[in-house]
Amino acid sequence: MTSSQNSPDIVSRSGAQSWFYSDVVKDHFFNPRNFMQDESSYADAAMGLVGSPACGDAMKVWIKADPQTERITDCKWKTFGCGSAIASTSMMSVMVTENGGMTLDEARQLKPQHIMERLGGLPARKIHCSVLGDKALRSAINDWYRRVGRLDKVEEGYGRIIDQETKVTDKDIEHAVLDGADTLEKVQAKLKVGIGNPACIPEVEQLMRFYRAKYFGV
Repeated sequence: MTSSQNSPDIVSRSGAQSWFYSDVVKDHFFNPRNFMQDESSYADAAMGLVGSPACGDAMKVWIKADPQTERITDCKWKTFGCGSAIASTSMMSVMVTENGGMTLDEARQLKPQHIMERLGGLPARKIHCSVLGDKALRSAINDWYRRVGRLDKVEEGYGRIIDQETKVTDKDIEHAVLDGADTLEKVQAKLKVGIGNPACIPEVEQLMRFYRAKYFGV
C-alpha cells in the first residue's frame, strides 16, 4: 500500500512490524458514515450480527428496504473492533445505499475485495477486518426476507457453519485455501476462525487438509 506519509501509521510494540492506511481508510475511521446512534429507533429494521468481542471484532448491521423494489434505503451499523473493521463497515454502508441503493440481490454479491478496493486497500494483516461486514449484511438481508414472509429468498445454504461465533463456513475455508492460506495461522489471519471458539479448530484443520489435497495434491 502506498501512502503520502514517510512514517507508518501503526507500529507494533516490538517495532518489528508497521503498516500504512490509505487516506480513505483514515477518513472512514475518523468520520464514520451511517453509524448507529439510537437502536430504539430501528426496532422495525432488519438486523444482522456476526462476530464476537472475544475474537476481536463484532459487527451489527441494520437495513431498511423498499418492499416494492427491494432496494436498500438505509443502512446503519455498530462495530466493535479496530480501525480497519470500522472503516470497512462504514464503506460497506455507503456502497449499499449510494446511487439510490443496491437491490438486496446486488448487496448479496458484495464481497470483501470490493470493499477493500473502495478503501484503497488494507494492510495484509488487516484484510480479515473486511470479511465480517459482508457476512453481517447477508444476515440482515436474510432477516429482512423473514420479516416480510419471503422465506423462499432466505439463503441459509452458503456453506456449513464451522465457527458459530464468526459464522465462518466450510466454503470460506475453501476460498481461503485457494487464496494461498496453507497454514492454520494464515487461515485465521483471513477469517479469525477458531480464535474465540477453539473447539472448532480440529475441524478447520481437517477441512484445510481436504481442500489442499483436492486442489493442490498435497
